[in-house]
Amino acid sequence: MRIGLITSAPDHPLLAAAGALLTARGHRIEALDPADPPADGTGPLADVYLLKARTPAALALARSLEERGAPVVNPAAATELVQDRTAMADLARRSGLPFAPTRTADRPAALLAQAGTGDLALPLVVKSRHSRRHDLVARVDDLDRLRTLAKRWPGEPVIAQPYLPSTGWDQKLWVVAGRLFCTRRRSELADAGHTGPPHGPDGFTPGDLPAERAELALRVGEVFGLDVYGVDLLDGPDEPVVVDVNAFPGIRGQAGAPEALAALALRAAAARPPALPGPRTGTPADAGPGAAAR
Repeated sequence: MRIGLITSAPDHPLLAAAGALLTARGHRIEALDPADPPADGTGPLADVYLLKARTPAALALARSLEERGAPVVNPAAATELVQDRTAMADLARRSGLPFAPTRTADRPAALLAQAGTGDLALPLVVKSRHSRRHDLVARVDDLDRLRTLAKRWPGEPVIAQPYLPSTGWDQKLWVVAGRLFCTRRRSELADAGHTGPPHGPDGFTPGDLPAERAELALRVGEVFGLDVYGVDLLDGPDEPVVVDVNAFPGIRGQAGAPEALAALALRAAAARPPALPGPRTGTPADAGPGAAAR
């Protein structure tokens, strides 16, 4: 089979490891750089494409491949949806997921005005509405901090979520076609007093994850139509709260993740419906009356 990688970095550890597994089994890996797509867009399709990049160019390329009948993991529409944190929060809460309450503003100055009149409680977390590399993610404890953000990001559409007390760590959950991986990572919003992991230096595996959190992670994929994705939960013993969902994360250092991705690629390729036959070619007489009977 031919497996296409939509990415500018085909040497990413997860992709490279999965690609090596597939190549060893006789499959062919082809990288498509979304910044330099095929000129005419009419070449032969791969059996499946893995959408690792999330830039506008990558999404446009994935959509064009889907329109031609190619399976894409994750679908372009699902990938694009979770990049809009407002749309993501709205769908999550309508679907009954325990997602952090989310307010949208066209710029940080609008949040400043709401906080100044008491319509918005502090502390809170301010994020860029549209998820991307080097976007805005900041904890705001007072109006001075909000004023600073308003100056540095004057025209940035943002969301605001209440800052919820935690251990200072996040539970990073990843799912590949229903297989769960996880770890703890220090939150970038943690207090200076938060140091080591709350339960000691030992690893954090799916076996350490409460069943309701594992079930929640799998439910996220159903809601958003994702096969490869990440879910960020606040760490701690309280009821789980989802603070972010992202499509096709790196999943670095997780034993079994490349194998799960390789198997998913083959299943998605095998499930592709057969191509419809194209129009017959030949002399004009071939298309004349009674041609189908000859």
